[in-house]
Amino acid sequence: MTARPTLRSVTLQRFPRVYPILDTGSLGIRGVSAVRLAESLVEAGVRIAQFRHKGPYTRDVFEQAVRVAAAFRTSGTCFVVNDRADIALALGADGVHVGQEDLPPDIVRGLIGADMLLGYSTHNAGQLAARVCRAADYLAIGPAFDTSSKVNPDPVVGLAGVREARLLTAKPLVAIGGIDLSNADDVFAAGADSVSMISSLSIANQKEWMLLER
Repeated sequence: MTARPTLRSVTLQRFPRVYPILDTGSLGIRGVSAVRLAESLVEAGVRIAQFRHKGPYTRDVFEQAVRVAAAFRTSGTCFVVNDRADIALALGADGVHVGQEDLPPDIVRGLIGADMLLGYSTHNAGQLAARVCRAADYLAIGPAFDTSSKVNPDPVVGLAGVREARLLTAKPLVAIGGIDLSNADDVFAAGADSVSMISSLSIANQKEWMLLER
């Protein structure tokens, strides 16, 4: 009997061009419900999305994440949790994304097993070429442009940094940081397979974003 493809393998076979990040901090400031945005993205046909919460996982936050996960699960969307492998496992998520200050990808891979998608954030050529990247399924590079989504952002890499990153890895490359509908095409032209957005994503424009998948 042929094994059923995992959502990880399906996602990697044709990595989504649009990778929305539902950041609780940004959404809270704008008065946007993460659950409502998740449901809206499902309606628009999103293939991957990330839940990002930088504070403590209180019961209320976890219950919000449960509802977001449930919304994406109904559509087969690859649901990724930022930073926390333990929360990803508790939610039955399809993947986890970690950064430079989190557990390294090889340790995370040992925790989550082979069937979950694993992403890793990098901010320069040295980080992207590091041996630890081998355990990740895809790599993120950024910030591509100035961003307000992080309190202490790393130096902007620009389109030149995206081009350099493209030369350094054959893994799916996700660009993040200051990307909106006006500059996304430039980022793709620089070599990114996918673009992530936080503050430039809304219920009002998510259908425009999803047009980039076609």
